[in-house]
Amino acid sequence: MQAAMNITTKYCQKELEEYGSCVASNPTSWQEKCQDLKLKVAQCTSSHPVIRKIRTDCANEFSTFERCLRENQSSAETCQPHVTRFLACAETVDLSGIANIAPQPT
Repeated sequence: MQAAMNITTKYCQKELEEYGSCVASNPTSWQEKCQDLKLKVAQCTSSHPVIRKIRTDCANEFSTFERCLRENQSSAETCQPHVTRFLACAETVDLSGIANIAPQPT
């Protein structure tokens, strides 16, 4: 998981920062107001094989977490158990053979 987080931060830092700022600025309406930025993060991260593997292997946990966020927009902390389960799943993903692959910076 640490490799995926490092890759996400390294290659998608701008997108993550913009999305995070939008969410923080719109605590009750972030789901609607930040949708385009969320898509930019998704597009950026989906291009890396490590992140694609985690998303595939932990799709159920991630979907449950996202659904919780949609249903609890004004109290995202309610979803902490779901994010914990997703992160625990991500830690178990077998990244051998792909963990050291990194796209070349442009």
